[in-house]
Amino acid sequence: MPRNPLLTLFFAFIAFLSHAQQEIPLYPGPVPNAKASDVKEVKRNEQLVANVVQPTLTVFLPAKEKATGTAVIICPGGGYGVLVIKREGYDVAEAFAKLGVAAFVLKYRLPSDETMIDPSIGPLQDAQQALKTVRERAKEWGVDPQKVGIMGFSAGGHLAATAGTHFNQAVLQNPGKTNVRPDFMILVYPVISLTPEIGHAGTRKNLLGSSPKPEQVRLYSNEFQVEKNTPPTFLTHAGDDTVVPVKNSLVFYEALLQHGVPAAMHLYPKGEHGFAKTPAFEEWFGRVRQWLATNGMLPD
Repeated sequence: MPRNPLLTLFFAFIAFLSHAQQEIPLYPGPVPNAKASDVKEVKRNEQLVANVVQPTLTVFLPAKEKATGTAVIICPGGGYGVLVIKREGYDVAEAFAKLGVAAFVLKYRLPSDETMIDPSIGPLQDAQQALKTVRERAKEWGVDPQKVGIMGFSAGGHLAATAGTHFNQAVLQNPGKTNVRPDFMILVYPVISLTPEIGHAGTRKNLLGSSPKPEQVRLYSNEFQVEKNTPPTFLTHAGDDTVVPVKNSLVFYEALLQHGVPAAMHLYPKGEHGFAKTPAFEEWFGRVRQWLATNGMLPD
């Protein structure tokens, strides 16, 4: 009997989706720095994820005819307590794929004394492993290994900025010495500093504990970690952000300028924390697209 053409089209579409949005384990073997525990991952209405103990990458590949070779690893925010996985992850990845950018949503481990030997390095290990994985599988995914960037929102912005300023910090086994330096950073209302003056207290507590040592606070206050090899950076923030003060972006931008690192910053008078109502997604994401094109990551 002849096959139903609509049914054939349906299964082809499902096959395309499974290829374009595939969730894979971040580590091929045991997760480093992990403790055995009874902690179980919790999902909340497909929007939030908590208690992440098994990190993953969800792969969003563009259509082959649109692929540019550029890739971005996306770190959702959530104060290192939860992950805003859909709005600051999957939705953004879909938008990148439409631009021809391969996008990888990182479901990174959330710091916990129950699940980690050293909670302070757990998220950075996952970010470095994500960069390592994308570069090592670049040919398979149609990615240029010299066009792999990282993006983060809020505390995910802190993780992205940490990956961009701590790439020489040995937190991960890397026998092949794969490059774990991002080629660019996109930081959206990011936590940059963990200092009491401008840092986000919840982010600092979740990452470093309730009584961190001053040297730890300085190490993970990324405005102090910028150097000339820090990747080119795009920053955006709202001036009325009362959760993560805009000064986080300002001090990072100033540090980038002082070290001769190419940087762009777009500030909005309103938007609060999260850009829930304004600026519109098309507005700020359009500026990201323009910046990527200006920096040779997208065609003009």
